[in-house]
Amino acid sequence: MFVITLTEKTGGRSEQLTFDKVEVTIGRLEGNDVVLGKGNVSKYHSRIVFKEGRFVIVDMRSTNGTFVNGKKVTTHVLKPDDEVSIGDYILNVEGQDGAAQDVEEEPMPESRDDDGDDLGHEERKPEKTRMPASMTRALARRGRPVDPQVELYARLQKDIHDRLIEYLDLRRLDMDRLGDEELWRRTEKAIRDIIEQMDADGELAPDVDRETLLTDVINEALGLGPLEAFLASDEISEIMVNHANQIYIERKGKITLSNKIFSSNQAVLGVIERIVAPIGRRIDESSPLVDARLKDGSRVNAIIPPLALKGPCITIRKFKRDALRIEDLIRFKTLTPQMAEFLEMCVKAHKNIVISGGTGSGKTTTLNIISSFIPENERIVTVEDAAELQLPQEHWVQLESRPPNLEGKGAITIRDLVKNCLRMRPDRIVVGECRSGETLDMLQAMNTGHDGSLTTLHANTPRDALARMETMVLMAGMELPVKAIREQIASAVHLIVQQTRFSDGTRKVAFITEISGMEVDIVTLQDIFYFRQDGFTEDGKVRGRYVASGFVPKFYDELQRRGIPVNMGIFREE
Repeated sequence: MFVITLTEKTGGRSEQLTFDKVEVTIGRLEGNDVVLGKGNVSKYHSRIVFKEGRFVIVDMRSTNGTFVNGKKVTTHVLKPDDEVSIGDYILNVEGQDGAAQDVEEEPMPESRDDDGDDLGHEERKPEKTRMPASMTRALARRGRPVDPQVELYARLQKDIHDRLIEYLDLRRLDMDRLGDEELWRRTEKAIRDIIEQMDADGELAPDVDRETLLTDVINEALGLGPLEAFLASDEISEIMVNHANQIYIERKGKITLSNKIFSSNQAVLGVIERIVAPIGRRIDESSPLVDARLKDGSRVNAIIPPLALKGPCITIRKFKRDALRIEDLIRFKTLTPQMAEFLEMCVKAHKNIVISGGTGSGKTTTLNIISSFIPENERIVTVEDAAELQLPQEHWVQLESRPPNLEGKGAITIRDLVKNCLRMRPDRIVVGECRSGETLDMLQAMNTGHDGSLTTLHANTPRDALARMETMVLMAGMELPVKAIREQIASAVHLIVQQTRFSDGTRKVAFITEISGMEVDIVTLQDIFYFRQDGFTEDGKVRGRYVASGFVPKFYDELQRRGIPVNMGIFREE
C-alpha cells in the first residue's frame, strides 16, 4: 500500500490518495487512477510502478513532460522527499505497510582510495557501494566468492534494464513493426537517456565507463549479453553458462571461469529466447531443453528450470568463421600428412567412415574437413539436429530435424530425414551424429549403394564405437539378433576414425582403424595409424608420436589392381 499526496501549484489545495496496487496511471482522462483535469496534462501522462521495493515514475510520452525536483525525466526511481511535477500539480509518493523504498542491504568491506586511506561510509551512496543481502546469500549458497565490483555492476545493469523496459513498454506496438536496425537505434537512445538521467541524479559512480555500460545493457536487452564479447573472440572455442553468475569459457583448450556475469537469471532466459525464436524452436516449462544454432552456425544447447536447478544453462560450441582445411589439422598436429593423404583417398574411393570420439573432441570439425574431399559432381545430402556442417560443394542439400510444436505434434526426427534421403538420389549421405535408431537406417543406406557416406557418434575407442552402434541399432525397435547386427556393421562400415581430446586440451586423431570382417561372432579391427603417448612435457603438454602400424587396408590392394595410383609408402612402420 502507498500514498500519493497531490497538491495544486495554484491555491495549494492538497489531498491524499491511497492505493493498494503495484501500478498507478496518471492523466487527464477518466479511467486513470489519478485524474488531473487540466489542459497541460496529457490524456495518459505518467505512471508510477512499485517494483522490488522501489517506486519508479515513467513518463508516457507526454506533451509537457514529467519533472522530478525540477528536472525533466523519462524514468526515475523516486526517493521519499522527491517532488514530482505534472502540469499544475505536485505529487509526493510515500510507502506504507511494508512498501519500503530502501532495499535490504549489507555493508561492503571498507574500501580505500588511491592513497590507501579508508573511505568513510558517509561519503559513499548506498546505490554505489552496497549489495542486497539476498544477492550475497544466494551467491554464498552457490559457493562463488562475491566480487563486489562485478556484482554491483551487474546490479546497475539490471536497474537500467528494468527502467528500459518501463521506458519502452508503451511503445511496444510500434516497435514490433520496426526493423532490427531501427529497433537497435531507438533502444540505444532510450538507454542513453536513462544513463544521462542517472548520472545527473548522482546514481552512477565516477569510475563507471558510460559507453561500456551502454554497450553491456543494449547487448543484454537486444543481443546475447556478456556472451557477445566471447563470441567475438577467435581464441574462445566454447562458452558454458552454468547460471547467471557463472560463465566458463574454453580458450586454447583450457577451461577457465570468466569475470563476466549476467544481471539475472531472467536475462539468461531472454538470451535463450532470442537464440531459439528465429529458427522456430521454443523453450518453456513444458519443453525445458533445446538444441539450436546461432546465425554464424555455432551450436547451442540450452536447458532451464525445473530441469536446471541453479538457473538457465547455455552451452555454445563456437563455429569457426574461416572453415578449417586438412592443412590446419596437420598444423595443429591433430594428424600427420600421411594420415591426411589416407583419409582423402578413403573418401574419394567411396569408403564409409564413422568418426568416433568424446564430447568436445573435434568430431564435427573432422567430419567437415574430410567431407570437403567429396568430388564436386556428386550429390550430397546432410542430416543434422542443429545445422552446423559447412561444405564447399555446390551440389549439397542440407536437412535439419524439427522438434514438436506446442501440441506435441509435427516432430521430424533424424531417422525420418535419413529415410527420406534415400528418395532424394544422393551419392553421399552425411549424418551429423547418430544417436539412436537412425543408425540402423544409416547402415542400411551404406549397404544399399550409398557408399562413401559419413557420420559421427560418441565413443571412447574404436571397439566402443562398435558396441555403441549395436546398442543404437537395437533402439530402432527391431528385435534383431546381435550376430545379424554385427554382420550389418562389418559389411557397411569400412573405417573408424577415433578422435580424442587429451588432458592438455589438444585434440588428436588417436586411431584410424579398418573394420576387416568377422571372426565367428566378433567384428575384427585392424589399426592402420595410431597415436602413441609417451608421457607429458614439463609444461604439462602431452608427449607422443603418430605410428603407422604397417598394415595395408584391403581396398588399397584393390585400387592398385585397378590401376589407380596409390602411395604405399604411407603405411611403412615407423
